[in-house]
Amino acid sequence: MDPDKLGHYSKTFITDVPADLNSPEARLYKQNIRRFPDEAIYIYSFKENRMLYADGWEPLLGYRDDEITMMTIVNITAPEYAPFSNELNDKALMFLHNMTGEKDLEQYSFTIELKKIHKDGTHVPLISKVGVFATEEGHVTAIIGHSQKNESIQLGNVMRYAAYGPGKSAFEEELNKQLFRHYAISEKEKEALSLVAEGFSFKEIAARFGVSQSAIEKRIIPMYKRFEVKSLTHLISFAYANHILP
Repeated sequence: MDPDKLGHYSKTFITDVPADLNSPEARLYKQNIRRFPDEAIYIYSFKENRMLYADGWEPLLGYRDDEITMMTIVNITAPEYAPFSNELNDKALMFLHNMTGEKDLEQYSFTIELKKIHKDGTHVPLISKVGVFATEEGHVTAIIGHSQKNESIQLGNVMRYAAYGPGKSAFEEELNKQLFRHYAISEKEKEALSLVAEGFSFKEIAARFGVSQSAIEKRIIPMYKRFEVKSLTHLISFAYANHILP
């Protein structure tokens, strides 16, 4: 994919319009949506093409809640994380759009560990979660994002992400397939790799997860090529060196 096109799909659905925090809708969200310390929240409407709500962005990234926009949040990703983050946004949104008419869309979400650029130019390590907030007639109409500062994150060269939802397996498999060219690892792959590092065989891991041994092999073996390693020992060593495993 042309680097200039990364994030092109999702960017066609977002704008630079901030939330009207004096609206009855925003006031209601302020009362009902809980925000944790060191966390910022937004709700973005694809139907209205603007932010519906924002809270906590000034202490987190230096932007007032009445000025932060969806376009700003996307564009302030640190350069080394931007290509993967933007493409993950694209593939996740494409997946959800292709799920039109399905039930339980509100249960879908994904998380990613990355850095954003503070308004003062410093880099802030975050865990960001984006989920479906509202739907109408089987279409996603709004998303909600939670970003939380976490100085304890040790970010290496490998992007870490996870997918959630009723069709989690299909969601994550689609993301894995589409994002294979990146140095990235899903939560499902990380779980299997951590058990390998503890000395469990593929057969034992398969029994623990209730899947076939070949399913575990399909999670582990493709990482050889992705991370350019030659053996299981080399893969585990690579995982520790890049903070994939603690």
